[in-house]
Amino acid sequence: MIEEIARLLKEKKLTIATAESCTGGLLAHLLTNVPGSSEYYKGGVIAYSNEAKICMLHVRRATIEKYGAVSEQTAYEMADEAKRKFDADLAISTTGVAGPTGSEKKPVGLVYIGFANPYGIEVKKYKFEGDRLQNKQQFADAALKILLDFLIK
Repeated sequence: MIEEIARLLKEKKLTIATAESCTGGLLAHLLTNVPGSSEYYKGGVIAYSNEAKICMLHVRRATIEKYGAVSEQTAYEMADEAKRKFDADLAISTTGVAGPTGSEKKPVGLVYIGFANPYGIEVKKYKFEGDRLQNKQQFADAALKILLDFLIK
């Protein structure tokens, strides 16, 4: 999938940035595994803590206090700022609970993926089953699938 994404980004002359929390840089790692990725990958931010989300991605403190770090609203603000910060055509954000502990409201495997593109920002919610590493991979794969679906339209 990543080779197809790379080909389409290059072909369409689109750039992308990432804003990651629960994937801890995995998404950026996967996007840069393809030779020539500097043609489309602008950069990324790993904002694991709430303070990093606030300071580096300008997520509003009020958003985190009201909705939590793992929320549709936070994913939206993360994607929006990554697109702006890196002056990219596209941006993807991930915020979720990889595990091993979660809560009733925010269980292990829950992730919100934000996708900013020239037409706006969408956020998708997923719930996966797996251990921490499996969840991180599933989160990254879901984000890449969102990107691929956009690129093949």
